[in-house]
Amino acid sequence: MKFKAFFAAALLAATPAMAAVTPFEWLESVDGDKAMDWVRAENGKVLPVLTGDARYPGLEAEALKILSAKDRIPMPTFHGADIYNFWQDATNVRGVWRRTTLDSYRTDAPVWETVLDIDALAKAENANWIWKGADCRPTTHDRCLVSLSNGGKDAVEIREFDLKTRTFVEGGFRLPESKQTVEWLDADTLILTRDWGPRTTTESGYGFVVKTLKRGQPLSAAVEVYRGGVKDVSVTPAVYRDSQGGRVVVLQRAVDFFHTEYAVLTDGGVVKTQLPQRSTIQGFVGGDVIVTLEESWAFPRFAGDSAPRLFPAGTLMSITVDKALGKHLAAPKGDVVISNNCDPCTLFVPTERQSIDQVAVTDGRVAAVVYDNVRGRLMSFEDRGEFGWRAETMEGLDNAAISIVATADSGNGLFFTEEGFLTPTRLRYAPLKAAKATVVKTLPARFDASTHVVEQKEAVSKDGTKIPYFIVHPRGHRHDGQDPTLLHAYGGFQISKTPLYDPVIGKLWLERGGTYVVANIRGGGEFGPAWHEAALKANRQRAYDDYFAVAEDLIRRGITSPRRLGAYGRSNGGLLMGVAMTQRPDLWNAVVVESPLLDMMRYHLLPAGASWIGEYGDPTKPDEAAWIAAYSPFQAIRPGVKYPLAYITTSTKDDRVHPGHARKFAARLGEVGAPYLYFENTDGGHANAADPAANARRWAMHYTYLSRQLMD
Repeated sequence: MKFKAFFAAALLAATPAMAAVTPFEWLESVDGDKAMDWVRAENGKVLPVLTGDARYPGLEAEALKILSAKDRIPMPTFHGADIYNFWQDATNVRGVWRRTTLDSYRTDAPVWETVLDIDALAKAENANWIWKGADCRPTTHDRCLVSLSNGGKDAVEIREFDLKTRTFVEGGFRLPESKQTVEWLDADTLILTRDWGPRTTTESGYGFVVKTLKRGQPLSAAVEVYRGGVKDVSVTPAVYRDSQGGRVVVLQRAVDFFHTEYAVLTDGGVVKTQLPQRSTIQGFVGGDVIVTLEESWAFPRFAGDSAPRLFPAGTLMSITVDKALGKHLAAPKGDVVISNNCDPCTLFVPTERQSIDQVAVTDGRVAAVVYDNVRGRLMSFEDRGEFGWRAETMEGLDNAAISIVATADSGNGLFFTEEGFLTPTRLRYAPLKAAKATVVKTLPARFDASTHVVEQKEAVSKDGTKIPYFIVHPRGHRHDGQDPTLLHAYGGFQISKTPLYDPVIGKLWLERGGTYVVANIRGGGEFGPAWHEAALKANRQRAYDDYFAVAEDLIRRGITSPRRLGAYGRSNGGLLMGVAMTQRPDLWNAVVVESPLLDMMRYHLLPAGASWIGEYGDPTKPDEAAWIAAYSPFQAIRPGVKYPLAYITTSTKDDRVHPGHARKFAARLGEVGAPYLYFENTDGGHANAADPAANARRWAMHYTYLSRQLMD
């Protein structure tokens, strides 16, 4: 993710109407003295306003109580036969990695053993360590690769850790900080991609050279097995294993964010698969690769086949490695033996208003979360050989959000959650051998849900498309336009917004009389690949029109009014907020712009922007630059426009969406005399997950601002 001067020159050539020097470019220097002086000055302005509000202390205390509560559900992961959990609270601010047995975990009071204390580690090493997870050695499950981040960045340092001795392995694997993907190839060999030195990272800042590294070898001795190119987003390895001892090593060359070329590392070298580039490998079961399709695929059954099988976009399917590699195409047509067994096989095909949100595999089953009009259910699939795959639907809550949490390393056990806007999260355990699952843990209610009801409604967008949205509002409200309403959406990267139970929103907003709305706008994945593709690149404006249509529908129904309507989004949703401010400033009285992309004419030059060209388009190409410039919020700010008072916030340690976006947007608003509030957290990264206290401050500042703008 290094700045390239020639890209700046190409951008200026593609957009001659723009000034030769981009205003406020100096704010892109993340830790530059001038930029940080500006950040400190802005923080010094906003902190007295928000933290000095009489409501702030109570909001912060409530948020911290929720985020550090000891009766939260300790979300499980399997490592071997044991259950592991990473836990943070007021005492363990950075957190502890701990374990218990499955039987103990399923009781009301599990007995935990601390495996690694991140607070103690950070103190001992005088480091700003943030936990980023662990990948444990297969089969033996005795050693893990622990990822540690400096302040929450995506870049991590990786160390080998012994689960038995609960210590880092002396002389074990240790990889210095990088954005890196590492897999266990065998007990003493890793396969990985990272920054290996000059000319080994893409323009997006990710590695494109895959190597193997044996125990005891320095990084310089790693052996290259595959190389992509600097124009790729990344090249990463993935190792899949099944319960029969089979293994497939896949090399994933991301051509852009949504197109991936798959190859398999075989004894004879690297062989490309015939899987479509818009597909996702989900796992490996009984010798079958499990795949979801984001585009339709005409699969040739044999060489010269004039009638290939068509698998529509959205399909969940299985295919053997040989068929994925196209080995059957090398045989003459007359030598092909037609089997009664399907290969590839269809597991599930969503309808127009359905989507597959998650897929997981166990030793003998495939589990999938399927949404039907944005309402979830968990399905289980069993391979019956020549009879194909049998599907079962697990019983559960209606109108719920479902999420697969963990699958067992051995057997068919699976943990999943179900929840609703007003229904606390339940963690359930299923053996995937029956259509029933037991409730293991339930989150205590964090707010009084009796005061609100949930409805699902539809707005009609500019082009006539019906856009569903959920509204959580007080019972018996008067429809007089006076409800303080927060409208949230994302609208990108095929990410769905589902009916989640959010205790912070419930306590800090709903319980205080607020209304909360989630809009399922195009660009997301609520209705599968087509819903996402409808707002890609040149069609980006559709997502924004959808959002405005929902806002207008809320006003038309008398639920709220521009005086009481606020908007919230982060990351790509932060871009949505910038567009909402600059295109329809008349609709809102509050806009929370968090961790945003905003200067879309330079986004590809800022880490990790180049990786998202597949979503937004390429500003260096004149035709694409034209439609990006039509909505880019930073360039759209104009003097003399009455903008709502915005709250713009980001993190200095965000190495995914560059803080320069938020900084420059705020500075430009100031330049034209528009009001704004700006706060930059110096830790936390893109996920804002440094510690519960910092996160509590973050949410308290959000809701103090929203209260001032929408409730006062």
